[in-house]
Amino acid sequence: MTFVVPFDGSELAEAALVRATEYGAVLDEDIVVVTVIPERNRYAREKGWIGENETVAVDAIAEQLRDQVETLAPAASFEYERIREFPPESRLAGHIERLILEHEPSVVFLGSDNVGRVVTPLTSVGAHVAADHSYDVFVVRQPAPPNVDAVEAHEAFYDEDGA
Repeated sequence: MTFVVPFDGSELAEAALVRATEYGAVLDEDIVVVTVIPERNRYAREKGWIGENETVAVDAIAEQLRDQVETLAPAASFEYERIREFPPESRLAGHIERLILEHEPSVVFLGSDNVGRVVTPLTSVGAHVAADHSYDVFVVRQPAPPNVDAVEAHEAFYDEDGA
C-alpha cells in the first residue's frame, strides 16, 4: 500500500504531507508526492511559484517543490508531470488523479480548505480528486493538528456524556 499526497507547495499541502508521513511511519507505508506543473505563467503565479515578472521554468519549479518535500519528508518519493496547457480545474484534476492512480494508493492525503463542503467551488481540484472511490481520502483542513488540550476537552465532553 502507498499513501499519495498531491502537492503544490501550499501550507495545507505541506500539512497533508506531514500527516501522511506521520501515519506512514506508524503503518510502515511508502509516501509518494505528485505534482502537475502547467507551462503557463498564470497558474504558477496563482500558486506563488513565480513572481509577477517571472516566466515559468518548469524544472526550477519542480526542484523548488522537490526541496520542500525533502525537507518535510526525506523518505518520500517525488514525481511531477509537465503539461503545456492551463486546463480547467476538472482537467487539471484529471492529470493529478492519473498520477495518483499509478501508485494504487490506499489513502490520498489532500490539503484543502474546501473539499467536502455542501457547496463545492467549481475551481476546486481537490473536490475532483476526492470524488474517486478507489481510495480513501484524508482531508487536511488545518495547517497543524489540533492541540492536546482541544483533544482532551473533546474526550472529556464525551466521557461526561456517557457516549
